[in-house]
Amino acid sequence: MKHFLYSPEVKAALEQKRPVVALESTVITHGLPYPANLETARTLEAKVRQSGAIPATIAVLDGKIIVGCTDVQLERLALEKMEKVSLWNLPAILAKNTSAGTTVATTAHLAHLAGIEVFATGGIGGVHFDAFDESADLPALARIPIVVVCAGAKSILNLHATIERLETLGVPVIGFGTDSLPAFHTPTSPYPVAARLDSALEVAKAHRAARDLEMRQAILVANPIDQGIAFERVQAWVEAANHEARKQMVTGKRLTPFLLSELARLSGGETVQVNGRLLANNAQLAGEIAVALSGIEAI
Repeated sequence: MKHFLYSPEVKAALEQKRPVVALESTVITHGLPYPANLETARTLEAKVRQSGAIPATIAVLDGKIIVGCTDVQLERLALEKMEKVSLWNLPAILAKNTSAGTTVATTAHLAHLAGIEVFATGGIGGVHFDAFDESADLPALARIPIVVVCAGAKSILNLHATIERLETLGVPVIGFGTDSLPAFHTPTSPYPVAARLDSALEVAKAHRAARDLEMRQAILVANPIDQGIAFERVQAWVEAANHEARKQMVTGKRLTPFLLSELARLSGGETVQVNGRLLANNAQLAGEIAVALSGIEAI
């Protein structure tokens, strides 16, 4: 496929219909400082392998879409200053032959084009508290038929508005072993999910049923962090972070990284530690779902 470069391992796995899990790269380029970003990238790939699947970290390097980064490429993503590529600027990034980390929306889109059915991330974007500020992740989830494993929506968001928007878009939000929406740093929230499933096999069967019915939406698997932070504590930090953002007039694409940075400061680094654990948990679960899906496809 034009613009795509596959690692030999990922290419072989896809051809042989072995389980593959896509991983995003903005967590490396923008989410964490060096060397924590590189260590996290390696940990996520290791978690996918432990589950029996093949990891495929996706990024754009020198105008090419990389599906399955090598360790050298992971180091480059961790060290070099790069753009963040969403669907709205992907064509321009490719035209300029530049490099960028892929967001949730972009990774899901490229993974689907590459033939990968399962994608693991930290938390999805959604509806912010400021009017008209919504993530491109939401419409992407409404039209890309892929399993997305996350820890819910990022805790800096308007979670009530986000879950309502997902319902309007027809995106199935599955609580993995939970009846409420995980809130990223927090395992529970006041907001119920559409349905609950308790095993990787059930998720794989749900995805297969959605494909049989020609549904175009993603299956959003909300996997609660095992040792998170109390919802009330996080929401207090979120309120304070949003107040500071308004005070400093931080808006647009600068808002999310600013708010996450404020949460890290206000929590004394606790949110960063939780973020690392939930990323690893999601990669592990995504691998298990990919293995389960591979098993039922063979029947």
